[in-house]
Amino acid sequence: MEDSIKNVRNIGISAHIDAGKTTLTERILFFTDRIHAIHDVKGKDGVGAFMDFMELEKERGITITSAATHSEWKDCQINIIDTPGHVDFTIEVERALKVLDGAILVLCSVGGVQSQSITVDRQMVRYKVPRIAFINKCDRSGANPFKVIDQMKEKLGHNAIALQVPIGLEANFEGVVDLIKMKAIYFEGDHGEVLREDEIPEEMADLVEEKREELIDAASMFSDELMEAALEGEVSQELLIDALRIAVLEREITPVLMGSAYKNKGVQPLLDSVNMFLPCPGDIVNIAVDTENDCSEVEITADPDKEVIAFAFKLEDGRYGQLTYIRVYQGTLKKGDSIINARSRKKLKIGRLVRMHANQMEDIDELGPGGIGALFGVDCASGDTFTPPDSVITMSPMFVPEPVISLAIVPTSSKSEINMSKALGRFSKEDPTFRVHVSEETGETIISGMGELHLDVYVERIKREYNAEVEVGAPKVACRETITKRSEFNYIHKKQTGGAGQFGRIAGYMEPIAGEEFVFENKITGGSIPTKFIPACEKGFTRCLKKGAKAGFPITGVKIVINDGSAHAVDSSEMAFQAAARGAFVEAYAKSSSVILEPIMNVVVESPTEFQGASMASLNQRRGMIVGSQDEGAMCVIEAQVPLSEMFGYATVLRSLTQGNAQFTMEFSAYKQVPKSMEEEIIKKIAEDKKGAA
Repeated sequence: MEDSIKNVRNIGISAHIDAGKTTLTERILFFTDRIHAIHDVKGKDGVGAFMDFMELEKERGITITSAATHSEWKDCQINIIDTPGHVDFTIEVERALKVLDGAILVLCSVGGVQSQSITVDRQMVRYKVPRIAFINKCDRSGANPFKVIDQMKEKLGHNAIALQVPIGLEANFEGVVDLIKMKAIYFEGDHGEVLREDEIPEEMADLVEEKREELIDAASMFSDELMEAALEGEVSQELLIDALRIAVLEREITPVLMGSAYKNKGVQPLLDSVNMFLPCPGDIVNIAVDTENDCSEVEITADPDKEVIAFAFKLEDGRYGQLTYIRVYQGTLKKGDSIINARSRKKLKIGRLVRMHANQMEDIDELGPGGIGALFGVDCASGDTFTPPDSVITMSPMFVPEPVISLAIVPTSSKSEINMSKALGRFSKEDPTFRVHVSEETGETIISGMGELHLDVYVERIKREYNAEVEVGAPKVACRETITKRSEFNYIHKKQTGGAGQFGRIAGYMEPIAGEEFVFENKITGGSIPTKFIPACEKGFTRCLKKGAKAGFPITGVKIVINDGSAHAVDSSEMAFQAAARGAFVEAYAKSSSVILEPIMNVVVESPTEFQGASMASLNQRRGMIVGSQDEGAMCVIEAQVPLSEMFGYATVLRSLTQGNAQFTMEFSAYKQVPKSMEEEIIKKIAEDKKGAA
């Protein structure tokens, strides 16, 4: 069993939009005999890529949900998760990286390290995922893989080392030179399935020798044996591979491979590198939490004989009910086992266990450590842990970014309302970044997500999958309120209605604080407010943060200090001090010069150089602040910070300005104060909405 764990690889394929992730996955499935025909990602042949099985994915030519599959290459079993590139679907990348042991970072040999490449790399760092890089599209005009390697060092901080040198580039791209084997590899046959090894072309000898020296120098830092062998001039393949594997597992080196997935070149050596360098489940240290011992950290091991610990990382509404994707970290999960949900403590029985292959599945009897599979009919949420009934262990949660954009959604009929309700319930359970709530003031159903595309896809799915006709209102941006100056409070809550009354006095001050949502500090001395009522004071203040008096937005960046107060022996209670805290907050907030904050986005526009001026002007018109601009040959990259409220419909504007040649990505940066004139407009609009609702 230990040997079989060593031959398991759990990998994710992540990259910027259109770098070729899904095309690469399609080729990997073909070469590992999981599919028997190659189809185009954009669906031009009417079929589309195997992993993009949703109709919307085929139509738009993008990946919307991460899809899992299982394949075998030589001695290794490889579980693959293909993830989306759009930042709107970033939760799909987060949840994939949470359960994966290694990753392939795909980069375009022309575009290089792009904005979303930086985002997915940051996510890999968050989960400490070792990775190898694949520089794709070496057959494209303007391809320059060594420039991309330099960008990896500069922009990502990687110790990127080439394992290959391309034989020709652009239209003349023929194959690669393997710097470990020191052989030229050509990809022949109808689909590049026949590998032909040959001698290195003479004209490349100097470049190959230079890159081989760089590789040995980098790897020898992790192996004394290799260093000695290098000094003696007798470096074996085994020594080089062992040293590189150590460096990759420690995330000190990122090996770089090259090819063209679309032209079926370079995929098999990439699979060999996955087997050689990326970790097996036993190589990774996974941390769980002991819920009965002050949530202390517990190291779990990939031991098939220990108690089962499995993590639900993705939910999907399948043909047979809820499909729960799981990763087993420890122990062996078998069909018929009884387990519990560590969060709800509900007991569950494993009825059906399957291994996923995109939207197809095969029944299996058990899943060992490192295994990725799915369960049916299990009531749980994304991020839940499954353990034996007597266990107190739970896995640490995954990072979930906060939504930045909202839409009002209205059904057009009572039948549509029922179907819409079912759809929203399902989608909010499946996707933690998709939130649904009903506005207390307007009664509207508000959906929130990571961007226009994110919400657009869900609205389209509501219409198609649930046959619910809905209309959407203008997007509402998730603004915040904060204070700009310190103000003091001294509030008495007193109520007497016969019998025991209510009494509580709270004094202190409120002041702005940067980088924090809310800080509560107790500086009461001498017991002027009994200790047992302090949590009630904090609770009262916290409840006030949900809605600011200025415009009704949630309040952030507030520090409250209580330093005095008084209590009554009979009339004081937790309820009285909660009410006193609310009164004190309202009193102080009115004097603290509150302002409205709006979300500011980091926007990166990639445009042909001739449209650089028009692209910059379009950002300036949207109250954008240009942070930087750099030319990369025929393309230029413009980085800016722009308010989210100004970015609606920008995709259409940018396309028309640049003849459809530019694209942009954006992600949340920070909250900043709204200009005074706009603040007045926001307050006026909210007042009009209230009036209209009344």
